[in-house]
Amino acid sequence: MENETLLKKRLAELSHRAFERSYTTYSTFLNLQEISILKSLKLDSKYNLFGGYENADRCVASFSNDEVYSYPIVCIKIEPLQQKFSDKLTHRDFLGALMNLGIEREMLGDIKILNNEGYLFCLDKISQYIVDNLSSIKHTSVKCKIIDDIPELFNQIPDEEEYIVSSLRIDTVVSAVFKMSRNSASQLINQEKIFINSKTVYKDSIQLKEGDVVSVRGYGKFIYSQTVNETRKHKMVVAIRLYR
Repeated sequence: MENETLLKKRLAELSHRAFERSYTTYSTFLNLQEISILKSLKLDSKYNLFGGYENADRCVASFSNDEVYSYPIVCIKIEPLQQKFSDKLTHRDFLGALMNLGIEREMLGDIKILNNEGYLFCLDKISQYIVDNLSSIKHTSVKCKIIDDIPELFNQIPDEEEYIVSSLRIDTVVSAVFKMSRNSASQLINQEKIFINSKTVYKDSIQLKEGDVVSVRGYGKFIYSQTVNETRKHKMVVAIRLYR
């Protein structure tokens, strides 16, 4: 796969440069598939991942043998000029408007939506361009501003909810959490759309361990906390923290 080969080469070069010159290098934003590839590589330097807030899906990788305290990431708040007359804006609406500006996806991180306002995490070098040029989404006029403080909600871990499952197999738990058939969950695995701790899942028989973070592309993300109990029919009651 040519794109994967190029990505591996680019990440290896960033790591080697950081190791050779003793300074920090940064990638652009990586999606879950790309993060999985990064985790499979043997690199010259250490690396860390951060997306602008805790548990972000899209992250920038920093390469350095020292502690990294800052990343070239900013948050832009995008809000309707007149909330009362605004369309109901979705993630797809925000992303589509940004892509229409000619911005490459790797420049953009997660887009969080709260009260019909978007919070975009992006590379700092593209931030002013977005502020200056993004003026409408669908039929809604918007204004943009770079903010220093993001809503605390984005960093909070969800409360535990209980689900009943027959086992801790990844397909079984995913089907219970997202209310789909096990066959549908298996198809998502075959399509390489399920990740555990940012690593691609290839087998539906993998067993979850406490603390595992499961991301399902197109559906969401959850943390498997623990097994709480067992029912009379010998099924398991598990505690899940579901990001909504």
